[in-house]
Amino acid sequence: MKNKKNPFNNSKIKVPFFKPYISKSDHVVVNNALKSNILTNGVNLENFEKSFSKFSNSKYAIGVSNATSALHLSLKALGIGKGDEVIVPDMTFVATASSVLLSGATPVLADVDDDFNLSINSIKKNLTKKTKAIIPVHFAGKPCSIKEIKKITTLNNLKLIEDCAHAIGSKLNNQHVGTFGDIGCFSFYPTKNITTLEGGMAITQSKKISDKINSLRNHGITKTLFQRYSKGHPWEYDVIEPGYNYRLDEIRAALGLNQLKQIKKLNNLRKNAFKYYNKKLENKNGIIIPTFEKNIEHSCHLYILKITKEFGMSRNELYQKLLSAGIVTSVHYKPLHTFTLFKKTCKIYDSLKNSKSCYDQIISLPLFPLISIKEQDYVIKHILN
Repeated sequence: MKNKKNPFNNSKIKVPFFKPYISKSDHVVVNNALKSNILTNGVNLENFEKSFSKFSNSKYAIGVSNATSALHLSLKALGIGKGDEVIVPDMTFVATASSVLLSGATPVLADVDDDFNLSINSIKKNLTKKTKAIIPVHFAGKPCSIKEIKKITTLNNLKLIEDCAHAIGSKLNNQHVGTFGDIGCFSFYPTKNITTLEGGMAITQSKKISDKINSLRNHGITKTLFQRYSKGHPWEYDVIEPGYNYRLDEIRAALGLNQLKQIKKLNNLRKNAFKYYNKKLENKNGIIIPTFEKNIEHSCHLYILKITKEFGMSRNELYQKLLSAGIVTSVHYKPLHTFTLFKKTCKIYDSLKNSKSCYDQIISLPLFPLISIKEQDYVIKHILN
């Protein structure tokens, strides 16, 4: 069998879309964790959860296997299931809607605003008697209109789950995202602002919700591993409902804890690169750059341009031009309504005009903590020339 070419290890690539940031200290803590005789549900996870709780100013943080499981567990913990509808943005990664399907509920696709965040007007048009929750996404690291969405959920007695997969470190009026609603869900995928390779976190201010998610992530068992071996017989526990194996192990928890200690540095590096792109690409014909606002702290997870007709070539043509120059870009995202699964399972009560038009225009440029000015200049040169 011939070896397949690795598209991520190609000598023709001059600027990759992303390079993971793994420091020397990350290697050390992972190696130390491997020496432990407890490799899951141990001290590293407990410390990571405590640190993330403090970082986000939430009362409880529960480490899980990924952000999809965090969303799934959140819906289950809030009692959302068959017969219920959950409003999600059409412009998001598939996991936002897939988690709703996993809970037994029906995703309702709503339109987005020009910044790709969930449209308030579209939310209102999608409300029905069956609506039980809203899952807004803080897209690309920019906080959505979460206060307005919170007003809608309060007025209509709905649950609010924040998809914060892009938004570690994002704040609105100095309040960290994920703390406005009932639950906030974070991702530690390799491209995210901190990584545990695979992993996620759910945060909440409610002990009841925290206890529920804790139990559900561990097969519905009523005691943690520490509790079982600290007192009495370790086999004396109960299983109160069907649960899942959505635990975050000690190796990844150790990495996450150490990466969290570096979050300010990592986010500042991203922000510097983000602002450099903006400085060089602003006021260019046919290019719409992302914006900052005074009352928000943007985690700068993605750098997304809009390419309009005035630019002189289409988004797809620009993608191919950059790829030919060894620059890897991407698109975030293909709208949910275009996928076979969601065509069959989702409901649409409102026009998706913005998400449809955005999809044809957007392109995500390389952005990662250690991207160099030289690499950015190379990208910029091939966009403008």
